[in-house]
Formats: sequence, C-alpha cells, structure tokens
Amino acid sequence: MPIEFEIIKTHIARIVINRPERLNALDIEHDRALAAAWARFNADPDLKVAILTGSGERAFCTGADILEYIPHRRKIARSRVEQGTISFGGLTAYRDVVKPTIAAIDGFCVAGGLELALACDIRIATPNARFGLPEVRWGIIPGGGGTQRLGKIVGLGVAMRMILTGDEISADVAMSCGLVTELVEKSELENVSIAIAERIAKNGPLAVTAARKALLASFELPMEQGLAEEADLQRHLLLTDDAAEGVAAFSEKRHPKYQSS
Repeated sequence: MPIEFEIIKTHIARIVINRPERLNALDIEHDRALAAAWARFNADPDLKVAILTGSGERAFCTGADILEYIPHRRKIARSRVEQGTISFGGLTAYRDVVKPTIAAIDGFCVAGGLELALACDIRIATPNARFGLPEVRWGIIPGGGGTQRLGKIVGLGVAMRMILTGDEISADVAMSCGLVTELVEKSELENVSIAIAERIAKNGPLAVTAARKALLASFELPMEQGLAEEADLQRHLLLTDDAAEGVAAFSEKRHPKYQSS
C-alpha cells in the first residue's frame, strides 16, 4: 500500500508514507492517497489523534516527486482556473485536519516533507533527522505552507535563513529553535509518539478540540480577539456533560468517562 493506515488502541491512527525507494516523496498518486487517509481520520469520530511517519531508514518525507509533481503544478498554474491554496497531501491547507496530529520524524524531512511536519501539531524526531526547505534552489518557493508556518514556529530570523538559503539544519538545531519538541532514539520513536497520542486521547475530547482551536487562534488573531475566542470556547465547554464528568471524576478520584457531549 502506498499510504498505510493503521488504527492503534481504538483511538489513534498511524499514517505511514510507504515509498522508501523514493525517500517517501509524493507523486500525484501518493499525494491523493495521503489526502484520502486524512479524510478518513477526520471522518471517524472514534479516532482522536493521528501519527504521521515515513517508512524505510532514510527519510520521513522529501516532499513532492519533482519530476512528476512540479510539472503537474505548472500545468495547473498555466490554466485559467482559480487555484486557491495548495493542500499538499491533504494536510497543509488551512485547517485540513481538525484533530491533533503528531509527526514522528527520522531521516530527511525536507521540502514538502517539512511542510507536512509543520502542519502537524507536535513534532518528534531522532538525532538522524535533517530539516530544510530548498525550494528556492529549484526556482520556486515552499508553496505548501512553508513560508507561513515556519516563521511562526522558529522565529523570523531562522525561517529567513532556512528558506532564503535552502540550507538544511540538524536535529539538534531543530530542537534548539523549537521546530521539534523532543529528540528520541530511532528505536523509541514509535513508542514515544504513541505514548503522547495516548495521553491526548485520554483527555476530554471536546476540551482537546477547543484548546487546539484556541491555541491556533493565538497565532492568527490579535490578542483581544484571541481572548474573546478563548472565553467563548470556555463558556461552551462549561455547559457540557464532559465538563461536569471531568469535575466529578476528579472529586471521586477515578478516571473520567467522556461522551463528547
């Protein structure tokens, strides 16, 4: 299968880009298959968190398969059809995925591969990981959200250096600038990513969705509007059965049984 979709412990989806012979680069077929996997994750109410990773020993994902995908995009650019934003792999457009996502990264995470990782909520990597947005070397820009997300995560200066030079950075540098949240050995990458996903899945699902929405709003809205969004989300949560159950479970020293209501 070009894109593997596995359900782990009922509530976690593990999505694997399985094209190691091409360093997990996406051609048109694999781009559409990955988008279908995200649509499946979005549509399944039992799935709470998704983990994205790549197969093989060398790469998480190296982006678009240039010899096929770029001519495809050029053909679209020449058409008179309104293009809108680019959703690479069904993940990089505005809020393609509405539930928490984790990128488990080993090896090369460059070009569109880094854009996929940037679109995830949490990024975990091995010391062997390498990160870069080399598109300017090919006469284009990181058009799958790279210019919009990288600076918000690592800061304007680091983003400018990476994007304008096309240079790669090491896992240690990625860790120091906040591009990844933690470094783990390759043997532990899957276990750690699943453990984090389990922690998220155990929390109130309505609260997780609202907290994610509020945090994303903090990068998109002025402070006053962001605080108003946060207050509105909190007000709605306080009126839910899940909020009452969370308080009751805390009081009774038991695990809560959330119903997403």
